[in-house]
Amino acid sequence: MTSRIDRRQLIHAAMFGLGALSLPAMGSLLSARGFTHGVASGEPDIDSVLLWTRFVAESDVRLKVEVARDVAFTRIVSGGDAIAEVQRDHTARLTVRGLEPGRWYFYRFIAPDGSMSVTGRTRTLPTGEVSKFGIGLFSCSNLGFGWFNAYAHACERSDLDVIVHVGDYIYEYPLGSYPDLKSLIPGRHIEPEHELVSLADYRLRYASYRVDPDLQRLHQFYPMIAQWDDHEFANDTWTDGAENHQPATEGDWSVRRAAAEKVYREWMPVSDLRWRDYQIGSLATLFKLETRISGRSAPPDLESALKDREDIAKALVEFREGTVKSSSRTMLGAEQEQWLRRGLRRSTAFKTRWQVLAQQVLMGEIIMPQDAAKWIGPDSPEFIRRRLRAGLAAARAGLPYNLDSWGGYPAARERLLKDAADANADLVVLAGDTHNAWAQNLTLGKQRVGVEFATQSVASPGFEYNLPGVDPREVACAITAHNPGLVYMDASRRGYTSIQLTPESVSGQFHFLQTVRTRSTALEETRTLRVDRGIRKLEIV
Repeated sequence: MTSRIDRRQLIHAAMFGLGALSLPAMGSLLSARGFTHGVASGEPDIDSVLLWTRFVAESDVRLKVEVARDVAFTRIVSGGDAIAEVQRDHTARLTVRGLEPGRWYFYRFIAPDGSMSVTGRTRTLPTGEVSKFGIGLFSCSNLGFGWFNAYAHACERSDLDVIVHVGDYIYEYPLGSYPDLKSLIPGRHIEPEHELVSLADYRLRYASYRVDPDLQRLHQFYPMIAQWDDHEFANDTWTDGAENHQPATEGDWSVRRAAAEKVYREWMPVSDLRWRDYQIGSLATLFKLETRISGRSAPPDLESALKDREDIAKALVEFREGTVKSSSRTMLGAEQEQWLRRGLRRSTAFKTRWQVLAQQVLMGEIIMPQDAAKWIGPDSPEFIRRRLRAGLAAARAGLPYNLDSWGGYPAARERLLKDAADANADLVVLAGDTHNAWAQNLTLGKQRVGVEFATQSVASPGFEYNLPGVDPREVACAITAHNPGLVYMDASRRGYTSIQLTPESVSGQFHFLQTVRTRSTALEETRTLRVDRGIRKLEIV
Protein backbone atom coordinates (compact mmCIF):
# COMPACT_ATOMS: atom_id res chain seq x y z
CA MET A 1 0.00 0.00 0.00
CA THR A 2 1.22 3.52 -0.74
CA SER A 3 1.06 6.00 2.12
CA ARG A 4 -0.46 9.38 1.34
CA ILE A 5 -0.14 12.74 2.97
CA ASP A 6 -3.50 14.25 3.95
CA ARG A 7 -4.76 17.77 3.37
CA ARG A 8 -4.27 18.83 6.99
CA GLN A 9 -0.58 18.02 6.74
CA LEU A 10 -0.32 20.07 3.56
CA ILE A 11 -1.86 23.07 5.32
CA HIS A 12 0.47 22.51 8.25
CA ALA A 13 3.39 22.39 5.83
CA ALA A 14 2.47 25.75 4.35
CA MET A 15 2.59 27.27 7.86
CA PHE A 16 6.18 26.09 8.15
CA GLY A 17 7.29 27.71 4.93
CA LEU A 18 6.38 25.14 2.30
CA GLY A 19 4.46 27.84 0.48
CA ALA A 20 6.94 30.68 1.05
CA LEU A 21 8.98 30.81 -2.13
CA SER A 22 12.28 32.63 -2.61
CA LEU A 23 11.77 34.39 -5.93
CA PRO A 24 14.37 36.76 -7.37
CA ALA A 25 12.81 39.41 -9.56
CA MET A 26 13.40 38.79 -13.27
CA GLY A 27 15.62 41.85 -13.51
CA SER A 28 17.84 40.68 -10.64
CA LEU A 29 18.54 37.14 -11.80
CA LEU A 30 22.24 37.82 -12.23
CA SER A 31 22.66 39.60 -8.88
CA ALA A 32 20.59 37.29 -6.62
CA ARG A 33 22.48 35.62 -3.79
CA GLY A 34 21.77 32.77 -1.39
CA PHE A 35 18.90 30.34 -2.09
CA THR A 36 17.51 31.73 -5.33
CA HIS A 37 15.20 29.12 -6.91
CA GLY A 38 13.59 26.96 -4.26
CA VAL A 39 14.09 23.21 -4.09
CA ALA A 40 13.30 20.14 -6.18
CA SER A 41 13.45 16.35 -5.99
CA GLY A 42 13.55 13.55 -8.52
CA GLU A 43 14.79 10.07 -9.40
CA PRO A 44 12.62 8.41 -6.71
CA ASP A 45 13.41 4.83 -5.73
CA ILE A 46 12.20 2.56 -2.94
CA ASP A 47 14.81 3.84 -0.45
CA SER A 48 16.29 6.97 -2.01
CA VAL A 49 15.55 10.21 -3.80
CA LEU A 50 17.65 12.94 -5.42
CA LEU A 51 17.36 16.43 -3.87
CA TRP A 52 18.24 19.73 -5.60
CA THR A 53 18.65 23.40 -4.79
CA ARG A 54 20.60 26.46 -5.92
CA PHE A 55 22.71 28.63 -3.62
CA VAL A 56 24.64 31.53 -5.16
CA ALA A 57 27.87 32.71 -3.54
CA GLU A 58 31.34 33.82 -4.63
CA SER A 59 32.74 30.28 -4.32
CA ASP A 60 31.61 26.71 -3.73
CA VAL A 61 29.42 26.29 -0.64
CA ARG A 62 28.83 23.15 1.41
CA LEU A 63 25.16 22.86 2.31
CA LYS A 64 23.71 20.62 5.00
CA VAL A 65 20.74 18.49 3.93
CA GLU A 66 18.06 17.30 6.33
CA VAL A 67 15.27 14.81 5.54
CA ALA A 68 12.47 14.32 8.06
CA ARG A 69 9.25 12.41 8.54
CA ASP A 70 7.50 15.58 9.77
CA VAL A 71 7.39 19.13 8.52
CA ALA A 72 8.73 20.49 11.82
CA PHE A 73 11.87 18.35 11.40
CA THR A 74 11.59 16.76 14.84
CA ARG A 75 12.12 13.28 13.30
CA ILE A 76 15.15 13.62 11.00
CA VAL A 77 15.83 10.31 9.25
CA SER A 78 18.43 11.07 6.58
CA GLY A 79 20.60 13.77 5.09
CA GLY A 80 24.16 14.64 4.26
CA ASP A 81 26.17 17.38 2.56
CA ALA A 82 25.72 18.84 -0.91
CA ILE A 83 28.08 21.23 -2.66
CA ALA A 84 26.64 24.23 -4.50
CA GLU A 85 29.33 24.39 -7.17
CA VAL A 86 30.19 27.52 -9.11
CA GLN A 87 31.05 25.39 -12.15
CA ARG A 88 27.54 23.89 -12.00
CA ASP A 89 25.88 27.33 -11.96
CA HIS A 90 25.73 27.19 -8.15
CA THR A 91 23.36 24.21 -8.17
CA ALA A 92 23.62 21.38 -5.65
CA ARG A 93 22.21 17.87 -5.66
CA LEU A 94 22.39 14.94 -3.30
CA THR A 95 20.87 11.47 -3.42
CA VAL A 96 19.69 10.69 0.12
CA ARG A 97 19.37 7.03 1.09
CA GLY A 98 18.07 4.83 3.88
CA LEU A 99 14.44 5.89 3.38
CA GLU A 100 11.36 3.71 3.68
CA PRO A 101 9.33 2.68 0.60
CA GLY A 102 6.11 4.44 -0.38
CA ARG A 103 6.41 7.29 2.13
CA TRP A 104 6.25 11.08 2.02
CA TYR A 105 9.20 13.02 3.44
CA PHE A 106 10.12 16.65 4.02
CA TYR A 107 13.56 18.07 3.25
CA ARG A 108 15.56 21.30 3.39
CA PHE A 109 19.02 22.69 2.76
CA ILE A 110 20.94 24.73 5.36
CA ALA A 111 23.77 27.13 4.47
CA PRO A 112 26.88 27.72 6.65
CA ASP A 113 25.42 31.06 7.77
CA GLY A 114 22.31 29.29 9.10
CA SER A 115 19.99 30.42 6.32
CA MET A 116 17.58 27.76 5.09
CA SER A 117 15.94 26.88 1.84
CA VAL A 118 12.20 26.51 1.70
CA THR A 119 10.94 23.11 2.79
CA GLY A 120 10.31 20.57 0.08
CA ARG A 121 8.10 17.51 0.06
CA THR A 122 9.01 14.27 -1.70
CA ARG A 123 8.23 10.56 -1.63
CA THR A 124 9.77 7.18 -2.33
CA LEU A 125 8.42 4.50 -4.62
CA PRO A 126 6.33 1.72 -3.05
CA THR A 127 7.08 -2.01 -2.91
CA GLY A 128 4.88 -5.08 -2.90
CA GLU A 129 1.20 -4.94 -3.79
CA VAL A 130 0.18 -1.40 -4.71
CA SER A 131 -3.53 -0.58 -4.97
CA LYS A 132 -3.21 2.83 -6.63
CA PHE A 133 -0.55 5.18 -7.98
CA GLY A 134 -1.08 8.66 -9.42
CA ILE A 135 1.04 10.38 -12.08
CA GLY A 136 0.81 13.99 -13.23
CA LEU A 137 1.88 14.17 -16.90
CA PHE A 138 3.15 17.48 -18.30
CA SER A 139 4.73 18.80 -21.50
CA CYS A 140 5.37 21.96 -23.51
CA SER A 141 5.49 24.91 -21.14
CA ASN A 142 6.35 27.95 -23.25
CA LEU A 143 6.51 30.75 -20.69
CA GLY A 144 5.71 33.54 -23.14
CA PHE A 145 2.36 32.04 -24.19
CA GLY A 146 0.81 31.92 -20.74
CA TRP A 147 0.84 31.16 -17.05
CA PHE A 148 1.68 27.71 -15.75
CA ASN A 149 -1.80 27.16 -14.30
CA ALA A 150 -1.55 23.42 -14.96
CA TYR A 151 1.32 23.21 -12.48
CA ALA A 152 -0.68 25.19 -9.93
CA HIS A 153 -3.73 22.93 -10.34
CA ALA A 154 -1.66 19.80 -9.75
CA CYS A 155 -0.38 21.29 -6.49
CA GLU A 156 -3.95 21.55 -5.20
CA ARG A 157 -4.43 17.78 -5.44
CA SER A 158 -3.75 15.02 -2.95
CA ASP A 159 -3.92 11.98 -5.26
CA LEU A 160 -0.66 12.33 -7.21
CA ASP A 161 2.49 10.45 -6.23
CA VAL A 162 4.96 11.67 -8.84
CA ILE A 163 5.22 14.17 -11.68
CA VAL A 164 6.38 12.99 -15.11
CA HIS A 165 7.58 15.79 -17.39
CA VAL A 166 8.17 14.55 -20.94
CA GLY A 167 9.89 17.62 -22.27
CA ASP A 168 9.84 21.12 -23.70
CA TYR A 169 10.28 22.31 -20.12
CA ILE A 170 11.82 25.45 -21.62
CA TYR A 171 11.96 26.89 -25.16
CA GLU A 172 15.11 28.10 -26.84
CA TYR A 173 13.61 30.75 -29.17
CA PRO A 174 14.50 34.46 -29.01
CA LEU A 175 12.06 37.00 -27.60
CA GLY A 176 9.44 37.89 -30.20
CA SER A 177 9.81 34.69 -32.21
CA TYR A 178 7.52 32.09 -30.61
CA PRO A 179 5.41 33.74 -29.38
CA ASP A 180 5.61 36.88 -31.43
CA LEU A 181 5.40 40.12 -29.49
CA LYS A 182 1.66 40.47 -30.19
CA SER A 183 0.97 37.11 -28.55
CA LEU A 184 3.33 37.57 -25.60
CA ILE A 185 1.47 37.54 -22.28
CA PRO A 186 2.29 40.60 -20.13
CA GLY A 187 4.67 39.73 -17.32
CA ARG A 188 6.01 36.61 -19.08
CA HIS A 189 9.37 37.96 -20.19
CA ILE A 190 12.30 35.62 -20.90
CA GLU A 191 16.05 35.98 -20.51
CA PRO A 192 18.21 36.13 -22.51
CA GLU A 193 16.29 37.83 -25.30
CA HIS A 194 18.27 36.09 -28.05
CA GLU A 195 18.18 32.44 -29.11
CA LEU A 196 19.97 30.01 -26.82
CA VAL A 197 23.30 28.80 -28.18
CA SER A 198 25.95 29.02 -25.46
CA LEU A 199 26.27 27.56 -21.97
CA ALA A 200 25.50 30.96 -20.42
CA ASP A 201 22.40 31.34 -22.62
CA TYR A 202 20.85 28.06 -21.51
CA ARG A 203 21.65 28.77 -17.85
CA LEU A 204 19.95 32.14 -17.91
CA ARG A 205 16.86 30.77 -19.64
CA TYR A 206 16.40 28.08 -16.97
CA ALA A 207 16.90 30.73 -14.30
CA SER A 208 14.19 32.91 -15.85
CA TYR A 209 11.74 30.00 -16.16
CA ARG A 210 12.34 28.86 -12.61
CA VAL A 211 11.33 32.27 -11.28
CA ASP A 212 7.77 31.21 -12.08
CA PRO A 213 6.05 30.56 -8.72
CA ASP A 214 3.87 27.69 -9.94
CA LEU A 215 6.81 25.84 -11.47
CA GLN A 216 8.74 26.28 -8.21
CA ARG A 217 5.77 25.01 -6.22
CA LEU A 218 5.37 21.94 -8.45
CA HIS A 219 8.99 20.99 -7.79
CA GLN A 220 8.54 21.74 -4.11
CA PHE A 221 5.48 19.51 -3.70
CA TYR A 222 6.37 16.42 -5.77
CA PRO A 223 9.30 14.32 -6.95
CA MET A 224 9.69 14.66 -10.71
CA ILE A 225 10.73 12.08 -13.31
CA ALA A 226 11.94 14.36 -16.09
CA GLN A 227 13.24 13.97 -19.62
CA TRP A 228 14.08 16.54 -22.26
CA ASP A 229 12.46 16.81 -25.68
CA ASP A 230 13.79 19.03 -28.48
CA HIS A 231 13.36 22.58 -27.17
CA GLU A 232 15.74 22.00 -24.29
CA PHE A 233 18.24 21.89 -27.19
CA ALA A 234 16.76 23.32 -30.42
CA ASN A 235 13.68 22.71 -32.53
CA ASP A 236 13.35 19.18 -34.01
CA THR A 237 16.60 17.91 -32.56
CA TRP A 238 18.25 14.67 -33.62
CA THR A 239 21.65 13.18 -32.81
CA ASP A 240 23.63 15.22 -35.32
CA GLY A 241 21.64 18.43 -35.67
CA ALA A 242 18.39 20.32 -35.36
CA GLU A 243 15.97 22.10 -37.67
CA ASN A 244 16.93 25.56 -36.41
CA HIS A 245 20.64 25.10 -35.83
CA GLN A 246 22.79 26.82 -38.42
CA PRO A 247 26.44 25.74 -38.14
CA ALA A 248 27.67 28.68 -40.20
CA THR A 249 26.44 31.22 -37.64
CA GLU A 250 25.87 29.15 -34.48
CA GLY A 251 28.93 26.93 -34.45
CA ASP A 252 29.38 23.20 -34.14
CA TRP A 253 26.20 21.33 -33.18
CA SER A 254 28.02 19.00 -30.79
CA VAL A 255 29.19 21.99 -28.73
CA ARG A 256 25.67 23.43 -28.47
CA ARG A 257 24.19 20.01 -27.69
CA ALA A 258 26.74 19.39 -24.94
CA ALA A 259 26.06 22.80 -23.40
CA ALA A 260 22.30 22.21 -23.40
CA GLU A 261 22.65 18.76 -21.82
CA LYS A 262 25.05 20.04 -19.16
CA VAL A 263 22.69 22.84 -18.16
CA TYR A 264 19.70 20.49 -18.07
CA ARG A 265 21.57 18.30 -15.59
CA GLU A 266 22.55 21.35 -13.55
CA TRP A 267 19.02 22.74 -13.24
CA MET A 268 16.86 19.62 -13.15
CA PRO A 269 16.57 17.00 -10.37
CA VAL A 270 17.96 14.22 -12.57
CA SER A 271 20.83 11.76 -12.51
CA ASP A 272 23.45 11.45 -15.25
CA LEU A 273 21.62 8.50 -16.87
CA ARG A 274 19.93 9.30 -20.17
CA TRP A 275 17.37 6.54 -19.67
CA ARG A 276 16.32 4.31 -16.80
CA ASP A 277 13.35 2.48 -15.28
CA TYR A 278 11.38 2.89 -12.06
CA GLN A 279 9.63 -0.02 -10.33
CA ILE A 280 6.28 0.81 -8.71
CA GLY A 281 5.84 -2.35 -6.67
CA SER A 282 3.97 -5.08 -8.52
CA LEU A 283 1.78 -2.44 -10.16
CA ALA A 284 3.98 -1.00 -12.92
CA THR A 285 7.42 -0.57 -14.40
CA LEU A 286 7.89 2.96 -15.73
CA PHE A 287 10.56 3.23 -18.43
CA LYS A 288 11.95 6.73 -19.03
CA LEU A 289 13.12 6.83 -22.66
CA GLU A 290 15.42 9.27 -24.47
CA THR A 291 14.21 9.92 -28.02
CA ARG A 292 16.30 12.89 -29.16
CA ILE A 293 20.10 12.82 -28.92
CA SER A 294 21.24 9.29 -28.08
CA GLY A 295 20.21 7.46 -31.22
CA ARG A 296 17.64 9.41 -33.25
CA SER A 297 18.35 9.51 -36.97
CA ALA A 298 17.59 12.70 -38.90
CA PRO A 299 13.84 13.04 -39.51
CA PRO A 300 12.68 12.42 -43.08
CA ASP A 301 12.65 15.63 -45.12
CA LEU A 302 9.57 15.57 -47.32
CA GLU A 303 10.16 19.03 -48.77
CA SER A 304 13.61 18.08 -50.03
CA ALA A 305 12.31 14.78 -51.40
CA LEU A 306 9.73 16.58 -53.56
CA LYS A 307 11.92 19.48 -54.62
CA ASP A 308 12.34 19.78 -58.38
CA ARG A 309 10.45 16.52 -58.98
CA GLU A 310 7.89 16.60 -61.81
CA ASP A 311 6.21 13.29 -60.90
CA ILE A 312 5.13 14.07 -57.33
CA ALA A 313 3.23 10.81 -56.89
CA LYS A 314 6.29 8.77 -57.84
CA ALA A 315 8.51 10.88 -55.61
CA LEU A 316 6.18 10.31 -52.66
CA VAL A 317 6.23 6.54 -53.12
CA GLU A 318 10.03 6.51 -53.35
CA PHE A 319 10.23 8.67 -50.24
CA ARG A 320 7.83 6.44 -48.31
CA GLU A 321 9.34 3.10 -49.34
CA GLY A 322 12.94 4.24 -49.17
CA THR A 323 13.74 6.96 -46.65
CA VAL A 324 10.79 6.66 -44.26
CA LYS A 325 10.59 2.88 -44.01
CA SER A 326 14.32 2.29 -43.82
CA SER A 327 15.08 -0.21 -41.06
CA SER A 328 18.40 1.48 -40.36
CA ARG A 329 16.73 4.64 -39.06
CA THR A 330 16.21 4.66 -35.30
CA MET A 331 14.49 6.73 -32.65
CA LEU A 332 16.23 5.22 -29.62
CA GLY A 333 19.42 3.74 -31.02
CA ALA A 334 20.42 0.07 -30.82
CA GLU A 335 21.69 0.16 -27.23
CA GLN A 336 18.51 1.70 -25.82
CA GLU A 337 16.29 -0.57 -27.92
CA GLN A 338 18.02 -3.62 -26.47
CA TRP A 339 17.77 -2.23 -22.95
CA LEU A 340 14.04 -1.65 -23.35
CA ARG A 341 13.49 -5.09 -24.88
CA ARG A 342 15.16 -6.74 -21.89
CA GLY A 343 13.30 -4.50 -19.48
CA LEU A 344 9.88 -5.32 -20.91
CA ARG A 345 10.60 -9.04 -20.69
CA ARG A 346 11.89 -8.74 -17.14
CA SER A 347 8.88 -6.68 -16.06
CA THR A 348 6.33 -9.19 -17.34
CA ALA A 349 8.37 -12.17 -16.09
CA PHE A 350 8.05 -10.74 -12.57
CA LYS A 351 4.26 -10.44 -13.07
CA THR A 352 4.28 -6.63 -13.04
CA ARG A 353 0.84 -5.57 -14.22
CA TRP A 354 1.60 -2.51 -16.38
CA GLN A 355 4.54 -1.46 -18.55
CA VAL A 356 4.56 2.33 -18.89
CA LEU A 357 6.76 4.22 -21.37
CA ALA A 358 7.39 7.85 -20.44
CA GLN A 359 8.68 9.34 -23.69
CA GLN A 360 8.33 12.46 -25.77
CA VAL A 361 6.56 12.17 -29.13
CA LEU A 362 3.38 10.60 -30.52
CA MET A 363 3.62 6.88 -31.12
CA GLY A 364 0.21 6.40 -32.72
CA GLU A 365 0.07 7.25 -36.43
CA ILE A 366 -1.88 10.38 -37.38
CA ILE A 367 -2.65 10.96 -41.06
CA MET A 368 -4.07 14.31 -42.16
CA PRO A 369 -7.61 14.12 -43.65
CA GLN A 370 -8.08 15.59 -47.10
CA ASP A 371 -10.74 17.88 -45.56
CA ALA A 372 -7.81 19.85 -44.19
CA ALA A 373 -7.47 21.53 -47.57
CA LYS A 374 -10.38 23.81 -46.68
CA TRP A 375 -8.63 24.92 -43.50
CA ILE A 376 -6.25 26.99 -45.63
CA GLY A 377 -7.81 30.45 -45.60
CA PRO A 378 -6.94 33.55 -47.63
CA ASP A 379 -5.19 35.06 -44.61
CA SER A 380 -3.27 31.94 -43.61
CA PRO A 381 0.47 32.56 -43.17
CA GLU A 382 2.64 31.09 -45.88
CA PHE A 383 4.38 28.65 -43.53
CA ILE A 384 0.97 27.24 -42.53
CA ARG A 385 0.03 26.86 -46.19
CA ARG A 386 3.26 24.96 -46.85
CA ARG A 387 2.81 22.76 -43.80
CA LEU A 388 -0.77 21.82 -44.63
CA ARG A 389 -0.01 21.19 -48.29
CA ALA A 390 2.90 18.95 -47.30
CA GLY A 391 0.65 17.11 -44.83
CA LEU A 392 -2.00 16.57 -47.51
CA ALA A 393 0.59 15.32 -50.00
CA ALA A 394 1.98 12.97 -47.39
CA ALA A 395 -1.51 11.69 -46.56
CA ARG A 396 -2.15 10.80 -50.19
CA ALA A 397 0.88 8.52 -49.95
CA GLY A 398 -0.26 7.07 -46.62
CA LEU A 399 2.29 9.06 -44.62
CA PRO A 400 1.66 10.80 -41.27
CA TYR A 401 1.58 14.57 -41.09
CA ASN A 402 4.31 14.76 -38.44
CA LEU A 403 7.50 12.99 -39.51
CA ASP A 404 9.31 14.21 -36.39
CA SER A 405 7.17 11.77 -34.34
CA TRP A 406 7.31 7.95 -34.33
CA GLY A 407 5.31 8.17 -37.56
CA GLY A 408 8.52 9.20 -39.30
CA TYR A 409 10.30 6.12 -37.91
CA PRO A 410 7.87 3.25 -38.67
CA ALA A 411 10.47 0.46 -38.63
CA ALA A 412 11.70 1.55 -35.20
CA ARG A 413 8.13 1.82 -33.94
CA GLU A 414 7.31 -1.66 -35.26
CA ARG A 415 10.35 -3.09 -33.47
CA LEU A 416 9.26 -1.53 -30.19
CA LEU A 417 5.65 -2.68 -30.48
CA LYS A 418 6.79 -6.18 -31.45
CA ASP A 419 9.04 -6.29 -28.38
CA ALA A 420 6.06 -5.29 -26.23
CA ALA A 421 3.82 -7.90 -27.85
CA ASP A 422 6.45 -10.63 -27.53
CA ALA A 423 6.80 -9.78 -23.82
CA ASN A 424 3.00 -9.89 -23.42
CA ALA A 425 3.17 -6.40 -21.97
CA ASP A 426 0.19 -4.32 -20.97
CA LEU A 427 1.70 -1.26 -22.63
CA VAL A 428 0.77 2.31 -21.67
CA VAL A 429 2.65 4.97 -23.61
CA LEU A 430 2.87 8.54 -22.29
CA ALA A 431 3.78 11.38 -24.67
CA GLY A 432 3.67 15.14 -25.18
CA ASP A 433 5.25 17.39 -27.84
CA THR A 434 2.22 18.28 -30.03
CA HIS A 435 0.50 20.73 -27.62
CA ASN A 436 -2.79 18.88 -28.18
CA ALA A 437 -4.48 16.02 -26.28
CA TRP A 438 -4.56 12.56 -27.89
CA ALA A 439 -5.71 9.12 -26.73
CA GLN A 440 -4.92 6.25 -29.08
CA ASN A 441 -4.97 2.48 -29.40
CA LEU A 442 -1.65 1.02 -30.51
CA THR A 443 -1.70 -1.99 -32.81
CA LEU A 444 0.75 -4.21 -34.67
CA GLY A 445 -1.19 -5.24 -37.74
CA LYS A 446 -4.47 -6.42 -36.24
CA GLN A 447 -2.94 -7.24 -32.86
CA ARG A 448 -3.69 -4.91 -29.96
CA VAL A 449 -0.46 -3.98 -28.22
CA GLY A 450 -1.26 -1.08 -25.92
CA VAL A 451 -2.61 2.43 -25.56
CA GLU A 452 -1.23 5.96 -25.62
CA PHE A 453 -2.06 9.05 -23.58
CA ALA A 454 -0.42 12.13 -25.12
CA THR A 455 -0.93 15.19 -22.98
CA GLN A 456 -1.92 18.64 -24.08
CA SER A 457 0.54 21.45 -23.37
CA VAL A 458 0.92 23.49 -20.22
CA ALA A 459 1.01 26.76 -22.19
CA SER A 460 2.17 26.27 -25.79
CA PRO A 461 -0.63 26.73 -28.36
CA GLY A 462 -2.12 23.95 -30.48
CA PHE A 463 -3.99 23.77 -33.78
CA GLU A 464 -6.02 26.84 -32.87
CA TYR A 465 -2.91 29.03 -33.08
CA ASN A 466 -2.04 27.99 -36.63
CA LEU A 467 -5.67 27.77 -37.85
CA PRO A 468 -7.28 30.84 -36.26
CA GLY A 469 -10.27 30.88 -38.60
CA VAL A 470 -11.18 27.21 -38.13
CA ASP A 471 -13.37 25.74 -35.40
CA PRO A 472 -11.05 23.49 -33.33
CA ARG A 473 -13.92 21.06 -32.82
CA GLU A 474 -14.12 20.61 -36.59
CA VAL A 475 -10.39 19.90 -36.69
CA ALA A 476 -10.63 17.33 -33.90
CA CYS A 477 -13.66 15.60 -35.43
CA ALA A 478 -12.09 15.37 -38.89
CA ILE A 479 -8.75 14.02 -37.63
CA THR A 480 -10.40 11.53 -35.28
CA ALA A 481 -12.76 10.23 -37.98
CA HIS A 482 -9.84 9.74 -40.38
CA ASN A 483 -7.62 7.77 -37.99
CA PRO A 484 -9.15 4.53 -36.70
CA GLY A 485 -6.66 4.14 -33.84
CA LEU A 486 -7.46 7.59 -32.49
CA VAL A 487 -10.12 7.43 -29.79
CA TYR A 488 -10.07 11.04 -28.61
CA MET A 489 -8.34 14.34 -29.28
CA ASP A 490 -8.66 18.00 -28.38
CA ALA A 491 -7.24 20.63 -30.73
CA SER A 492 -7.28 23.84 -28.74
CA ARG A 493 -7.08 23.70 -24.93
CA ARG A 494 -4.22 23.79 -22.45
CA GLY A 495 -3.70 21.83 -19.25
CA TYR A 496 -2.25 18.49 -18.22
CA THR A 497 -3.11 14.80 -17.85
CA SER A 498 -3.33 12.72 -14.72
CA ILE A 499 -2.81 8.97 -14.89
CA GLN A 500 -4.25 6.70 -12.20
CA LEU A 501 -2.89 3.16 -12.19
CA THR A 502 -4.65 0.33 -10.38
CA PRO A 503 -4.07 -3.43 -10.69
CA GLU A 504 -7.05 -3.84 -13.02
CA SER A 505 -7.17 -0.59 -15.03
CA VAL A 506 -5.39 2.61 -16.00
CA SER A 507 -7.37 5.85 -16.32
CA GLY A 508 -6.16 8.97 -18.06
CA GLN A 509 -7.84 12.28 -17.29
CA PHE A 510 -7.27 15.26 -19.58
CA HIS A 511 -7.71 18.39 -17.45
CA PHE A 512 -8.49 21.47 -19.55
CA LEU A 513 -8.00 24.89 -17.96
CA GLN A 514 -10.31 27.81 -18.62
CA THR A 515 -7.36 30.07 -19.44
CA VAL A 516 -3.60 30.50 -19.35
CA ARG A 517 -3.72 34.23 -20.07
CA THR A 518 -4.19 35.02 -16.38
CA ARG A 519 -3.32 33.07 -13.25
CA SER A 520 -6.19 30.74 -12.42
CA THR A 521 -6.66 27.06 -11.63
CA ALA A 522 -10.27 26.97 -12.82
CA LEU A 523 -11.00 23.99 -15.06
CA GLU A 524 -13.24 24.10 -18.10
CA GLU A 525 -13.59 20.34 -18.45
CA THR A 526 -12.03 16.97 -17.62
CA ARG A 527 -12.27 14.05 -20.06
CA THR A 528 -11.53 10.51 -18.87
CA LEU A 529 -10.50 7.39 -20.80
CA ARG A 530 -9.71 3.97 -19.34
CA VAL A 531 -8.00 0.77 -20.39
CA ASP A 532 -8.59 -2.50 -18.54
CA ARG A 533 -5.76 -4.92 -17.96
CA GLY A 534 -5.36 -7.45 -20.74
CA ILE A 535 -7.77 -5.61 -23.08
CA ARG A 536 -5.32 -3.07 -24.59
CA LYS A 537 -8.14 -0.91 -25.89
CA LEU A 538 -9.32 2.46 -24.63
CA GLU A 539 -12.87 3.36 -23.77
CA ILE A 540 -14.27 6.80 -23.00
CA VAL A 541 -15.66 6.95 -19.47
